[in-house]
Amino acid sequence: MMSLPFYQRHHEHYDRAYRHKALSSTVSQYQKETKSKSALYAQGSAAYSRGSAAYRHSSAAGFSLDSSAAYSYGSSAYDLESAAYSQGSAAYDRSAAQSKRSAAYSLDSESLSTSSAAYSHASESINKLAAAYRLGSEAYSFGLKNSNLMIEDQSYKMSPKAKRAKQSLISEDKENEALDYSVPIFTGRQVNISGITDTEEERIKESAAYVAKRNLFATGEGVSVSKVAKTTSEEEHHEKKSRKVAIRESAERVAMKKTLEETQAFHRKLNQDKLLHAPEFIIEPRSHTIWEKENVRFNCSVAGWPEPRVTWYKNNVPIDVQAHPGKYIIQSRYGLHSLEITECEFDDTAQYHASAMNVKGEVSVYASLVVKRYKGEIDASLLHARNLSLSPFAVTPHGYASRFEISFVDKFDVAFGREGETMSLGCTVVINPDIKRFKPDIEWYRNGVLITPSKWVQMQWSGERASLTLTHANKEDEGLYTLRVAMGEYYEEYSGYVFVRDADAEIPGAPGAPLDVQCLDANKDYVIVSWKQPAVDGGNPILGYFIDRCEVGTSHWTQCNENPVKFARFPVTGLIEGRSYIFRVRAVNKAGVSLPSRVSEPVAALDPADRARLRSHPSAPWTGQIIVTEEEPAEGVVPGPPTDLQVIEATKNYVVLSWKPPGQRGHEGIMYFVEKCVAGTEDWQRVNTEIPVKSPRFAVFDLSEGKSYCFRVRCCNSAGIGEPSEATEATVVDDKLDIPKAPGQIMPTRNTDTSVVVTWTEPPDAKELVGYYIESSVEGSGRWEPCNNNPVKGTRFICHGLSTGEKYIFRVRAVNAAGLSEFSQESEPIEVKAAIAAPSPPYDIVVLESVRDSMVLGWKQPEAIGGTEITGYYVNYREVVDGVPGKWKEANIKAVSERAYRIQNLKENMVYQFQVAAANLAGVGAPSKPSKSFKCEEWTIAVPGPPHDVKCTEVRKDSLVLLWKEPVYSGRSPIVGYYVDMKETEAKEERWRSVNEKPLQKKYLKIGGLTQGVSYVFRVRATNQAGVGKPSDVTDAVIAETRPGTKEVVVDVDDNGVISLNFECDQMSPDSKFIWSKNYEPIEDDPRLNIDTKGGKSKLSFKNLGEDDLGIYSCIVTDTDGVSSSYTIDEEEMKRLLALSHERQFPTVPLISELAVEILEKGEVRFWLQAEKLSGNAKANFVFNDKEIFNGEKYKMKVDKNTGLVEMIMDKLEEKDEGTYTFQLQDGKATNQSSLVLIGDVFKKLQDEADFQRKEWQRKQGPHFVDKLGWEVTDECNVMLKCKVANIKKETHIVWYKDDREIMVDEEHDFKDGVCTLLISEFSKKDAGTYEVILKDDRGKDSSELKLKDTAFADLMNEVCRRIALSATDLKIQSTAEGIRLYSYVTYYVEDLRVGWVHNDTQIKFTDRMRTGVTGEQIWLQINEPTPQDKGRYIMELFDGNTTHKKTVDLSGQAFDEAFAEFQRLKQAAIAEKNRARVLGGLPDVVTIQEGKALNLSCTVWGDPTPEVSWLKNEKSFVSDANCILKFESGKNVSFSISTVSTQDSGKYSIVVKNKYGTETSDVTVSVYIPEEERESEQEKKQ
Repeated sequence: MMSLPFYQRHHEHYDRAYRHKALSSTVSQYQKETKSKSALYAQGSAAYSRGSAAYRHSSAAGFSLDSSAAYSYGSSAYDLESAAYSQGSAAYDRSAAQSKRSAAYSLDSESLSTSSAAYSHASESINKLAAAYRLGSEAYSFGLKNSNLMIEDQSYKMSPKAKRAKQSLISEDKENEALDYSVPIFTGRQVNISGITDTEEERIKESAAYVAKRNLFATGEGVSVSKVAKTTSEEEHHEKKSRKVAIRESAERVAMKKTLEETQAFHRKLNQDKLLHAPEFIIEPRSHTIWEKENVRFNCSVAGWPEPRVTWYKNNVPIDVQAHPGKYIIQSRYGLHSLEITECEFDDTAQYHASAMNVKGEVSVYASLVVKRYKGEIDASLLHARNLSLSPFAVTPHGYASRFEISFVDKFDVAFGREGETMSLGCTVVINPDIKRFKPDIEWYRNGVLITPSKWVQMQWSGERASLTLTHANKEDEGLYTLRVAMGEYYEEYSGYVFVRDADAEIPGAPGAPLDVQCLDANKDYVIVSWKQPAVDGGNPILGYFIDRCEVGTSHWTQCNENPVKFARFPVTGLIEGRSYIFRVRAVNKAGVSLPSRVSEPVAALDPADRARLRSHPSAPWTGQIIVTEEEPAEGVVPGPPTDLQVIEATKNYVVLSWKPPGQRGHEGIMYFVEKCVAGTEDWQRVNTEIPVKSPRFAVFDLSEGKSYCFRVRCCNSAGIGEPSEATEATVVDDKLDIPKAPGQIMPTRNTDTSVVVTWTEPPDAKELVGYYIESSVEGSGRWEPCNNNPVKGTRFICHGLSTGEKYIFRVRAVNAAGLSEFSQESEPIEVKAAIAAPSPPYDIVVLESVRDSMVLGWKQPEAIGGTEITGYYVNYREVVDGVPGKWKEANIKAVSERAYRIQNLKENMVYQFQVAAANLAGVGAPSKPSKSFKCEEWTIAVPGPPHDVKCTEVRKDSLVLLWKEPVYSGRSPIVGYYVDMKETEAKEERWRSVNEKPLQKKYLKIGGLTQGVSYVFRVRATNQAGVGKPSDVTDAVIAETRPGTKEVVVDVDDNGVISLNFECDQMSPDSKFIWSKNYEPIEDDPRLNIDTKGGKSKLSFKNLGEDDLGIYSCIVTDTDGVSSSYTIDEEEMKRLLALSHERQFPTVPLISELAVEILEKGEVRFWLQAEKLSGNAKANFVFNDKEIFNGEKYKMKVDKNTGLVEMIMDKLEEKDEGTYTFQLQDGKATNQSSLVLIGDVFKKLQDEADFQRKEWQRKQGPHFVDKLGWEVTDECNVMLKCKVANIKKETHIVWYKDDREIMVDEEHDFKDGVCTLLISEFSKKDAGTYEVILKDDRGKDSSELKLKDTAFADLMNEVCRRIALSATDLKIQSTAEGIRLYSYVTYYVEDLRVGWVHNDTQIKFTDRMRTGVTGEQIWLQINEPTPQDKGRYIMELFDGNTTHKKTVDLSGQAFDEAFAEFQRLKQAAIAEKNRARVLGGLPDVVTIQEGKALNLSCTVWGDPTPEVSWLKNEKSFVSDANCILKFESGKNVSFSISTVSTQDSGKYSIVVKNKYGTETSDVTVSVYIPEEERESEQEKKQ
């Protein structure tokens, strides 16, 4: 595999992604040639490698020490390169993908030019091998260009170069000559700008080739080759490289390496997405027209990254190759895609397109295929062979017809557009005879210049219709467009003017955009931009222009001039050599800056000489051979002075200098310094002090206006600055081109009913005129409008788009680069109407009736009547004997006005031909073509003849009206009706269909149900008792469409009640007339109607509309393109119009609302009504009980004329105010009134409401209730009484009452949020009653009452119960000693909440075993002594008065078993507790007794069985003795007696009862005390 060049190894993806399409396409033209040379290239490569080995061997002995080091480096590099080169050759042999693999040779070629630049070949055989190598080099130079298109923005920085050997170009037939040659290395720059034209592609190619060649020459220093003598066995080459060149090459390699490292670092920072770009078709498929059974191939090439996927479509359906094996062949190779269709059939005629798609987008290109079928006798098999001549038919069309008739149908007219819009022009082309094999040549011209397809213009040919589309119209597109259709030597043209107006300015008053921006005199860093001034200045003079530039491939615009320039040319400097630019211009006046012009064509900054050289030698791979001489390079040469220095343009703002490069300048590039001085001095100043210019053109700015200057130029290069050129003569800084003077002799003449021809004379001493602007104005308006927006050349122009019948004046001004002239004098006024001409011939002559000696003819009106109405027709006839026509004879001397005429005194059974000529004021037009031959004989047929004068009127998008006249020949019985037939124009004869099933009695018919845009034809047949007669002549084709500007008859009723029909036409000619008809019969002197016509308006008025006036009223405007309309008045419409007429005759003031009354907030009474509208003169009268009342203390009256509101306000209603109120309105002659009766109950109710409202208002002046007292139940099931209050202050108090007793509230209410509340916990029946709350302060008081009794209390309790029921918890199961209990807790319980229990869907009946109850907040069901029958589903039902709420528990299975086991346990425990021994009572806890007294204690014990009783004293067993007697009687009575107690008897006595169920102990403490007296006596005794 070949290695990439060292400077591409890290940028392969980048290079492919940014490959410029124009440069890539340049390469494509050499691919075929490259393939043919690949074999020779491979052979040359192998030989070249062998020659390199031999060369190294011979070079080792023949080179000096100084050059051996360089040679050693070059030999090793060359050896590696040769190996890689040979591998690339073999790979190239195996595949044609040279564009991808040639990157390796890019390194080889460059290394050959740099590293191994100084080889000397040792034998002539090597020369022959080098020639073979050259052929391979051609392919790889191409590959290098295709895969490495990168322009480095950094220019080459080279050390001073030695003089190079002279380079020359050779052709392939001189490939054995010794020539200098350097391998071209092509570079390019990314170009992103859209809309690059074909011309720009050439410029890009030239630019790329120029830069490539320049860089090539820069790197080819020091290479010299000489040819030595040949020997019979081999040819030897020698190379020599100087020390200085070797050092320079080494330094340049270091610089190149550094540059590459910086470039790599930069590209690492690039966003990867920017390396991708959408597909773009380089070569688009072209359309084909072929014969059947031929093959056709569509080819295209596409660029994009990632590599796009291409899909082919036929009529927007993807082509499936497998579904049609062998029919379609789709190939994709190396960016070239093709679709081949084999043995095409007629059905293959379609539109094909290729769609390329990748991650960045999708793009499609289209091409058409027309497969023609030959209808002659020629052998179809001959059509397969393209190389065979197909008899005389295939050579030219003249074998088919001696002359072609080319006509245009559905032609485009004068078109008007605006900048930025899309405009289309089109014509249907009819060619007779129609030769399928030959396709006409379709060409479009603008102002006589051939138009080519571009971004702005698209052209299409469908086989029948030619169209041109302006995708984004600009003023540059304005002009006369001509369609030329050619068939061999014959062609026809049709032309129409296109006008493009300025787009709306972004800033009001700003001028229009300049136009026609062009780039002139382009050079390395300089170009002159020119433009044309706009016709519209926005009402203020244009102060100047700004020029902007943009580098192709970017979207950044830079303004080139700081101050506006008035001259329409401007030199732009500071361009970067080799780059392309586009320019635009903006105009400025005191209102602001205009929109920018259309951008110029891209221009490359190149030396004109280089551009010319590149045009003559396009950027193709080099084919010369490398010839090097042994001449030692010389040092640089200081250039001589430039020559032919002159001032080519001078204005107030700048001076442009031009010169020629010096003859003595060496081989390296030179640059220039420009110097100036004031004339008469020698004080020379350098103009470009910092940067020398590269172009031999320079614009000098910042000069003082009116002063004289001299200029000179010096050349410079690396060797130094040369001598100055000769100075120019003194040049005055001023405009050399003057603004032209005004044109003269403005002469308008009539053209059509919408256009005028204006001519003028050229202004004297005019220089460099670019054209003229024409303006028009309606006489007396003072408003001027431009007639053209692109300057026209010549002194004649047709101004279109004018209003018919208006008088216009015109003026003209001239334009050159210096500016616009003054306006010419205004022309004489001219009325816009068509010039008069003789009419065109009538056509379609038919015989309407024939008798023995006369015939009745009918014909159709001429298509063009010549601008005035036709005054009559002249008929000629001639005899035809044995097919030979005789001389024409006049049938009538006086013109006939009808289009039917009886020719008398004819010969029976003679054959005649006829012709008709129309006449108008301009004269008699050309006669029609001779008619068909008709025999004069008596018609004896029973059916009627054909109706005649069939015409269409009132054409709309879905309907039209057909009119006709009865046949001249009615047959043997009267005509009883008519049948109307129709068909589409292109349909076959068998497609005629009847519109009506039953015969029509009238001679008109409105035909509906038409399809918009479809063309139709019609005919009429008359019928009588014998049958249906011959059809009339077919009408002209009519397209169902409503034309723009179509107007209808409008009915109107004026203020006097007069009913009228009105029709308006803005397309009238001076001779046009309004023709009114009733039921399509012309109205003549009808006493019931009045017709008034003024200008383009006509009115038909009814004097007294009645039933006699019912019908269809139509109006036709003569001398127009079928302008007509109708209006139907039937009975319903008549009634509506009569009602409207009465209303207008006796008008009333329309009312939105009748008189009404309402009570205002303060209790005031407001009477009001509202009219739809009232004028400033409207009046209102107020009446009460037939007496007028006036504005005063009691009545406040007001009339608002803006809103139509009339009102009267009374403070209060009293008993005397009962009665009828009336408002009377008068507005001009319109009147109206409205009354309101307030009597009896109605008055009383209104009075009571007013009093209540007054009291309410007074109440609201103090603290008051907004919402009255109400209740709500909280989530805690408490009841909250609440009300909303307003107008509260700190001093306001609130007091609550229940049943007139004040409720004491713990906390004072703070009226937060204006709400007062009273919370009642656990609401129940005891809380029923009447609650009242009172607000009071110093402003007054207000109260609100709430009765919670009866129904209101029941409703509240229902809500409380509902909340309680909702608070119930889920049912739980609890075991007791008696059985199982089911229970649920509620917030609290009230008696109104009814509780029920259900077991297994059966209501439980409560017994001693099944009991329910409530304990606190617990609702329970007790099941005593449960059994298995008690298992199942239990439901607790809580009924709140409205709704039943249920809680469910399942007491079965494990739940029942566990509960029952717990019950058994608890039951046993209860039994034990019940029967255990216990002391029931009787013993005190403490006994205090005096010594010597008797102590008797007793208690009752119980137990089953009878318990055992024992006593303890001080926790020791104690038994009965004489002093203490213990008894246990009847198994329950226990007694304890001490007859005489002493202090020894004190202590704790315990009774212990015990049986099998348990033991219980009861304690009693006995305390024996001695009285004080006895104690003292005893103490005394002791003492």
